[in-house]
Amino acid sequence: MRFNSLAFVTAGLLLTAPFAVAQATKTLTGTVSDAMCGKKHMMAGKSAADCTRECIKEGSDYALVVGDKVYTLKGDKTAIDKFAGANVVVKGTTSGSTVTMESIKAAE
Repeated sequence: MRFNSLAFVTAGLLLTAPFAVAQATKTLTGTVSDAMCGKKHMMAGKSAADCTRECIKEGSDYALVVGDKVYTLKGDKTAIDKFAGANVVVKGTTSGSTVTMESIKAAE
């Protein structure tokens, strides 16, 4: 019986470990965009900030572009909107390609 309990606990720890790693708090530096456009804005004659805001109005999510990676950015939309099109430092919890924002500030 004791062996079965130990095996069950060990299996439980092994199965939950990937979730703990997948949701790590990170600090990322990148550009605020939208999930529809990602790295390249598609609205001719619009700034990156204006394009981002227009796409958000159309239902897209905010995104954070870090190099070649585009993360969906979840959090206070009013705070994120202030940095549309700008380089920022975001602290948050990552899970796959989503960042749940804890804080955002202008990159130096």
